[in-house]
Amino acid sequence: MSPYFFNAGLFADGVALQKLGEFYAKAIIAADIQFDVLFGPAYKGIPLAAATVVALAAQGQKVPYSFNRKETKDHGEGGNIVGAPLKGRVLIIDDVISAGTSVRESVELIRSQGATPAGVVIALDRMERGQGELSAVQEVQMQYAIPVFAIANLDDLVAYLQTHENMEQNLREVAGYRVAYGVS
Repeated sequence: MSPYFFNAGLFADGVALQKLGEFYAKAIIAADIQFDVLFGPAYKGIPLAAATVVALAAQGQKVPYSFNRKETKDHGEGGNIVGAPLKGRVLIIDDVISAGTSVRESVELIRSQGATPAGVVIALDRMERGQGELSAVQEVQMQYAIPVFAIANLDDLVAYLQTHENMEQNLREVAGYRVAYGVS
C-alpha cells in the first residue's frame, strides 16, 4: 500500500554499495555506539555489513563482522553463522525495519550465542506505525531495550521531494500515506 519502497537491492554495483557502506559507517560513528561485532542478517544485511566494515576500515577502525545463513550447514565449517563469532556487544545492520521480524530473529540468534544486542542501524526509518500507535522502530527500541539509528528518515525523504522539481505527485502520495500510517 505504501507509495514508496526502499530497495537496498538497487545498490547493485561497487560504487553504489561503497557509498552506502560509507553512509552506514558515518551513522555508526556519529551515534558513538559501543559494539564488538557487526551482524548482517541474511540476506540483505550481508552486503550491508561487508560494505560497512570496509568503510569503517578506511576510517581506521578494524571491526569484525558476521552474518547468518537461512539454513544450517552440516558440512565444512557447519552451523549457521559465517564470519566472526557473535560475542560481546553485537550491532545489527539492516536496510529498514517494517514489522521487526528480522530484528527479532537477529536478537534471538545473538542471545543464543551468549552475546548482547547493542543496537540496530538502518538506512531508512520509514516512521510508520508498527503493531500499535508507536512506530516499528520505537517498538523495537522498547521491546528489546536497544537503540535504533538511521541514516535517513521519512522527514528527510519529504524534504528531498519538496526541493526537487516534478516530485509534487510523489510528495502528495507520501504525505497522504504518512497521515494514514505514519507517526511523528
